[in-house]
Amino acid sequence: MSWRRGGGGDGGVSRRWAFLLCVGSFCLGLLFTNRMWTLPEASEIARPNANVEESNMPVAAECGSKKIQEKQDYRDILQVQDAHHDVQSLDKTIASLETELSAARSLQESLLNGSPVAEDFKVSESIGRRKYLMVIGINTAFSSRKRRDSIRYTWMPQGEKRKKLEEEKGIIIRFVIGHSAISGGIVDRAIEAEDRKHGDFMRIDHVEGYLALSGKTKTYFATAVSLWDADFYVKVDDDVHVNIATLGQILSRLALKPRVYIGCMKSGPVLSEKGVRYYEPEHWKFGESGNKYFRHATGQLYAISKDLATYISINKHILHKYINEDVSLGSWFIGLDVEHIDDKRLCCGTPPDCEWKAQAGNICAASFDWRCSGICNSEGRIWEVHNKCAEGEKALWNATF
Repeated sequence: MSWRRGGGGDGGVSRRWAFLLCVGSFCLGLLFTNRMWTLPEASEIARPNANVEESNMPVAAECGSKKIQEKQDYRDILQVQDAHHDVQSLDKTIASLETELSAARSLQESLLNGSPVAEDFKVSESIGRRKYLMVIGINTAFSSRKRRDSIRYTWMPQGEKRKKLEEEKGIIIRFVIGHSAISGGIVDRAIEAEDRKHGDFMRIDHVEGYLALSGKTKTYFATAVSLWDADFYVKVDDDVHVNIATLGQILSRLALKPRVYIGCMKSGPVLSEKGVRYYEPEHWKFGESGNKYFRHATGQLYAISKDLATYISINKHILHKYINEDVSLGSWFIGLDVEHIDDKRLCCGTPPDCEWKAQAGNICAASFDWRCSGICNSEGRIWEVHNKCAEGEKALWNATF
């Protein structure tokens, strides 16, 4: 076979065509190779630790969620602490508002029931409440007109002297009485007439009755603390002789002490036999027969500081009333941080006892007969006690509290 230039026969291929065929094959080869061996993207490159990291991802996510939860729990604790602090502050505010509200309610009750409002309280609405040393509330009854008159003419200043006592010495004295079961009856009108004459009554929202003395005592303290801002609130019976200056000196020395309960402390037997004087219907609460009461001040005269009077005012609706008012008062302070002060100058006997003590320079603040729970036949005998045991009028006006 032979090859010929410039042409070809039936059995040969020219060199030109052979060259073009080779070039075309080469180009097709390059194109094919480029399409088949394209480099993978970076994201498709296999990483040796990929499987390990992927296996650790749930653990890392779990740790992260725990840290987030711990932070959330810590924030919750801080929020609870802040809320607790806010609650404590709110409790103090509420307690303060309750005191003011209780005082306002007591005043409103007095007004609604026709009780006179002290002039000092009316003035206090515009210039602030004045501070007093003590408020002396004399417990009295509708039938005790002669007792009240005997006190007015002995140890209780009258008229301008009583006003001077309030202004110069900071001592308020009032007869304390409620109203009859039928309000506006004869006895109520008699008290109103007597008050117009003397102006020395404190009317309270209470139905009078001997067996209701505990309730009367509670209402007295609640009303008094709403009318007058005093260091002490005193309760005394209308058959007891009082030396005001001596009582004021005793109390003024205790003015800086909190929660003071002062009187002649006693602990008498709990009487369970019906019909006897001072019978205790709830005797079973005090244990076995023959037990004694807890120590408390005798009921003829005692005094409490303002914070205790305020406590009674706030809690008056839930304080239990025993039949004997001195027992009731003592029971209200059980469980409280109260200082009980036993001062025998608040329970001297009538002459010769208080007379001998006065001569020895140990003047009594209060005198009465134990056997009568007050001065026996006080309408007449209180004059004798006053003449022999009184501290003297100059002692009151020269006293500094």
